[in-house]
Amino acid sequence: MREHWDLVVVGASFAGAACALAAREYGLRVCVLERKRDPGIKLHTTGIIVREAAEGTWLSRLPPHLIHRVEGVRLHAPNLRCMRLSRPDYYFLATDTPGVMRWLAGELHDAGAELRLAMPFQHAEREGDGWNVRDAGFARFLVGADGAKSRVAERAGLGRVRDFLYGVEHEFDGMRLAHADALHCFLSKRFAPGYIGWALQAPTGVQVGLAARYRGTHTPMPDAEAFLRHVAPCIGIDAERKPDAVRAGLVPCGGPIARIAANGAILTGDAAGIVSPLTAGGIHSAWKHGWTVGEAIARHLRHGGPSPELVAQQAMPRYRTKRFLRQAFDALQMDWPFDLLIGTPPLRWAAERVYFNRGRNGPH
Repeated sequence: MREHWDLVVVGASFAGAACALAAREYGLRVCVLERKRDPGIKLHTTGIIVREAAEGTWLSRLPPHLIHRVEGVRLHAPNLRCMRLSRPDYYFLATDTPGVMRWLAGELHDAGAELRLAMPFQHAEREGDGWNVRDAGFARFLVGADGAKSRVAERAGLGRVRDFLYGVEHEFDGMRLAHADALHCFLSKRFAPGYIGWALQAPTGVQVGLAARYRGTHTPMPDAEAFLRHVAPCIGIDAERKPDAVRAGLVPCGGPIARIAANGAILTGDAAGIVSPLTAGGIHSAWKHGWTVGEAIARHLRHGGPSPELVAQQAMPRYRTKRFLRQAFDALQMDWPFDLLIGTPPLRWAAERVYFNRGRNGPH
């Protein structure tokens, strides 16, 4: 006999987990399909959580051994001169990201969602007032939280993410950074055209990565080894040590796409382009949007609330200023202005608004 669900969510990362957990708060029957046999493998995210997400969402329950508190930012110019940025009431959480993904899987299970691992989304077709989803059954609503190359978007005829960064991150178990209380960010057109490099003390060791604007299959990949040799003296690590783990993949950077919902299918997270065009941070925004979508579906089914598709569209972050800055950075990035201005009040003012946003929604 075919199974019936109120909601099938594809993808068990931050946005998908938030959607499923919100729906379960209202007692909906929820099935989550996750293509990986282990949610903690083959990750694309660095797992940096901003204060707003750490205090105002389900992520406030994260076990202490999975997080490391970082109080500020050390911004490095291309010539490696540095300035320290901080805000008295602000912090980031670096995470053991594989551990966080496994913890989220446990939270889904404990909340009563049906989590099916090693179960990639294969096919779905519209049927009556819902979707017939292969390997799940019939669902009143289908949510795609399955990444920037979303198969749900393709199948449901929704918008597709077109603009990307390509990021590479190396992880070194047991290593310790100099200035481990800061997120180190490196501006460099040579190593990271269109974006930045970074180094971060995580609970399990050190994460060092960089990303660059992706312009198709012929785009040169970021040279992580050369970058590590370049920055090693600044962060006090051994540039010759081989990484214990490597993460790599595409990250949306064009802002939210136009068509994220129709006919009972809704996109969220990376699938909807809910990633800051400038900073490429997305956990807080993805969690908020995923939760809103799950809650909207529940209110619609339980209480006759407004269309979840409309709510999902209205809840999209706009990123208007950051879209403009992304376009400017793509077109005008040069190293010498940062070498010249590092440490000056104008650059400090601008950087604080990028990293701390001095207000409502945090840097991501």
